[in-house]
Amino acid sequence: MSTKVTINRLATGVPGLDEVLGGGLPEFSFNLIAGPPGCGKTTLAHQMMFALATPERPALFFTVLGEPPLKMLRYQQQFDFFDSEAINQSIRYINLADDTLAGDLDEVLRRIVSEVEAHSPALVFVDSFRSVVLASQTQDNPNNNLPQFVQQLGMLMTTWQATTFLIGEYFTETDTNPIFTVADGLIWLRQSVQRNSMVRKLEIMKMRGQPTLPGLHTFRIATSGIKVFAPVIASPFDTPPQSPIKRLSMGVAQLDEMLGGGLPRGYSLLVAGPSGSGKSILAATFLAEGARNGETGVIAVFEQRPNHSQNATLSGLIASGQVGLVDSRAPDLSIDEIVQLLLGEITRLKATRVVIDSLSGFELAVAPTFREDFRESLSRMVTALTNSGVSVLMTSELEDRYTDLRFSPYGTAFLTDAIIVQRYIEVQSRLLRIMAVVKVRASAHSDELRQYFIDDSGLHIGDMLPEQEGLLGGRPTRQVLSKVDR
Repeated sequence: MSTKVTINRLATGVPGLDEVLGGGLPEFSFNLIAGPPGCGKTTLAHQMMFALATPERPALFFTVLGEPPLKMLRYQQQFDFFDSEAINQSIRYINLADDTLAGDLDEVLRRIVSEVEAHSPALVFVDSFRSVVLASQTQDNPNNNLPQFVQQLGMLMTTWQATTFLIGEYFTETDTNPIFTVADGLIWLRQSVQRNSMVRKLEIMKMRGQPTLPGLHTFRIATSGIKVFAPVIASPFDTPPQSPIKRLSMGVAQLDEMLGGGLPRGYSLLVAGPSGSGKSILAATFLAEGARNGETGVIAVFEQRPNHSQNATLSGLIASGQVGLVDSRAPDLSIDEIVQLLLGEITRLKATRVVIDSLSGFELAVAPTFREDFRESLSRMVTALTNSGVSVLMTSELEDRYTDLRFSPYGTAFLTDAIIVQRYIEVQSRLLRIMAVVKVRASAHSDELRQYFIDDSGLHIGDMLPEQEGLLGGRPTRQVLSKVDR
């Protein structure tokens, strides 16, 4: 019986990339990092190199760009991952520009072999390999055999037990090149400009011997380097519900009563209503009630920042550290990035309550390219947050048409465990606010329409609306509510 070979996986040092790769980079693999100019190929290679290289596991970085390594290092040293003490200790740069321009692939291979034999590196980088390809195509040299060169290079690096990275400028995956076949791993970087947004995405098109996460994954280049926003994988099995169900107070006693004793812990709640109906006030009250009970929270703000007088309570909670704030104004946000930011704050604060205010502003905050699958991404976000054990309150802006009841413009109301709807009604030439609990999964709840009002001390719920006054656009409210599928 044969024994299975165990492949060691290397931690890349790039946040999120190991998850996308399926656990890390296979040791001794032969990889290609490809993409158009400016997408972050060289930065990705350097970030991995500085994370992996040690005196016991040295790295060689061959430059064939036609520019000296010092020029490249001038820009790479701006990133936080750059360690100047590693240069000429665990990392060495070798310029192959002259050998490449000569157009003799045999000479290029001989130079690489001699340097590898001299330094015995565990990591080898060649940037840009595209220059080697173009040199072989433009020189009339009968000894040039690109497929043979690539195969020999890959075989030699594997024999020497070196993990190898070739960095090349390729614009489409359909480029015919033997390296695509020979390579063990193919990491493809993309970028596109949409309005004022620069959207960068990464795809693992190939990684032999391990399952990778399929699809395109957004990433961002910051002073810390590259960060990949891997999608959060939902647990295939739901956690068995606790019995009896533990409930959280919303901070409004009458609303707790309407919910059947409060919001069940770990539920997702959608608060839907028109502008000015008090959704944000209810969200702030929800977090403040948690703080009074010793719980921490997190709020993601996409509309009004919590620094106005009406949000003084929330501002104080944020200033005291009881509530974490996610308030990114980057024009190229993705939902996966927001989820990672939220989960990071949840972990840091050990938060139990999360507010997203609002889904309408959230949709406008994400880059246009991510709005096409907004509903699907929203589903993943709700699942990821509730699977982490927190209770989530989301607000949604609705156009009040008076004659129909909708809960979300995204068709995602079914994803949430509970729904509270806030509406306006016209009574004797005055607009009154009414509130109803539409659903609470696996729990009895009130079906009453209750009037509420807002003053300096917060939101207050009154008695059930008398039926004779319950007119919604000229129709009895009870008749309208009968259409709601609970």
